[in-house]
Amino acid sequence: MTRSFTVRLAVAFVGMGLAGALLTAVLVNVAFDRRFSSYVEDRREQGERELLAALRDSFVRNGGWEAEDLAGLEASALMSGLSFSVEDNVGATVWSSSDGRSSEMGAMHREMMGTGPLGPARRLLVEINGDNVGLAEVRGTAGGLRPDDVAFRASVNRLLLGGGLIVGVLALGVGVVLARRATAPVQELTNAAQARTDGDRGRRVTLDRLDEFGAMGQAFNQMADTVEEEDRLRRVFAREVAHELRTPLTILQSHIEAFQDGVSEPTPVALASLHDEVHRLSRIVADLEALASADAAGFTLERRPVALRELLQEAAREWDGPLHEAGLGLELDLDDGIVADVDATRIGQVVANLLSNAAKFTSAGGFIGVELECVDGWAVIRVRDTGCGIPPEEMAMVFGRFYRGRTSRARGSGIGLAIVKQLVDAHGGAVEARSQPGQGTVFTVRLPQA
Repeated sequence: MTRSFTVRLAVAFVGMGLAGALLTAVLVNVAFDRRFSSYVEDRREQGERELLAALRDSFVRNGGWEAEDLAGLEASALMSGLSFSVEDNVGATVWSSSDGRSSEMGAMHREMMGTGPLGPARRLLVEINGDNVGLAEVRGTAGGLRPDDVAFRASVNRLLLGGGLIVGVLALGVGVVLARRATAPVQELTNAAQARTDGDRGRRVTLDRLDEFGAMGQAFNQMADTVEEEDRLRRVFAREVAHELRTPLTILQSHIEAFQDGVSEPTPVALASLHDEVHRLSRIVADLEALASADAAGFTLERRPVALRELLQEAAREWDGPLHEAGLGLELDLDDGIVADVDATRIGQVVANLLSNAAKFTSAGGFIGVELECVDGWAVIRVRDTGCGIPPEEMAMVFGRFYRGRTSRARGSGIGLAIVKQLVDAHGGAVEARSQPGQGTVFTVRLPQA
């Protein structure tokens, strides 16, 4: 079962929000406890200081310790959550709040205030002008917290808990909104891809964004445009191939039927015409086979050190006759001593395709040049012509399969240059074209030297 990325992203937002709220609550609670404990301790010390001041005042006022006067201090001590007893400077107990009625009143007060039992005793010296006049044993509420302190701390904890819940709800809402917005472009791309799978070839995405999703949408649209253009070229290619095959087949059929019906005789001229048509069919089939084999050329290359000057001279000799018949000149400018580790047959096919392409686009009276030189460790072959050139809008499609230039004067399969690129790439090289309309074209092939 697939899990929605939107749900997972929303849960992640909620988790981060709750984790942040929980961490904040814990840190605030820890800091609050420290400050509150410090506050309780300061208040206890303040109460002890006030009690000692009251005891000193009682001693001075009465000229010594008076139990009745000390009993009068019990009420204020109880309000501070303290219980005390006093000993004189020889250790005799003068007064204690744990005796008799004072003890009962203290217990009733603690029960009424809900402060709980008393904590451990602290023994404090009572000094006047540096002289020790007695000892006060002071006991405070266990834990140092009064009911109002406990209530205040509980209210703070409830406030933090409520704040955490509110943050969690807000994180849920914000997480859902952000998750949907974040995954909306992905969903649109998914829908567009599914639509194309279902046959809607014109489906595009509209992501007017400047982020990665916008770039993804542009890449998707460019891919769709490329696929659509390739489909168009395949249809054009199928139509062209059908036309190319139909013409020689029609001629062959008509001549053979004429021979069978006795309408005409299989004279040498008629047979030569049929031979030309068969050769034309063979050329078309060979082009298709070459394109198929070029895809796997990287696995079938028979590499060896090849002197490129001799290879180009041989190709020039093979094309000298056809170019001369077409009224085209052929010029060679070949550096010597350049050796490349290549498949000689495949590179010969590359040169033949480039010369054939140049011949198709060059009018009688023009010339084709073949150059060879070494540049930065690369063997560079250039085939230039003085033909009609390639329009700028067609340059990006020159090496595409099934592509035939609109200015071509001769029929062709439209795969010659695609084969060139496949074979050069298989050798680890590169091929590029430069052209100016009306001024000719230059194809440059770079091959790694041996």
